[in-house]
Amino acid sequence: MNILGPSTRSAPRPVGRGPHRGTAKLLIELDYRVLREFPLGNGRRADVIGINDRAAFVIAEVKSSLADYRSDGKWPDYVGFCDHFYFAVGPDFPVDVLPAEVGIIVADGYAGTVLRPAPLRALAAARRKALLVRFARTASSRLVAVTDEALLAAEPAP
Repeated sequence: MNILGPSTRSAPRPVGRGPHRGTAKLLIELDYRVLREFPLGNGRRADVIGINDRAAFVIAEVKSSLADYRSDGKWPDYVGFCDHFYFAVGPDFPVDVLPAEVGIIVADGYAGTVLRPAPLRALAAARRKALLVRFARTASSRLVAVTDEALLAAEPAP
């Protein structure tokens, strides 16, 4: 029997010292708890997601370059899974091309700053609960993966 429930093995890909790290650090400083490469209920993966003590969710979609932004039209798929949505970009990114209806974080490998706050788009209660459960299960599985590999290996595949 699998006491952990369905497998949530979705370890994040290695992330360097670019905007991913600075964005995560900023959100932690703003009292969020964060996960990277978080699987959403619609099959997409949020680059960085955070939850605060009021169960408010923030998602930051990291764009490494203008070409990355222009080639990726998936960002509207993330908006329905957070209260605040941001693009997180490096210091040299031309932020004037980003949509006016989203927040902007400028970050490097060491720090980040909110250039433009994201508007509130309150999640429905049912979506918030589902996201909260997914966040907790994903965080727990990742913690087990780094602290007890033998236990994770015993977890049956889905």
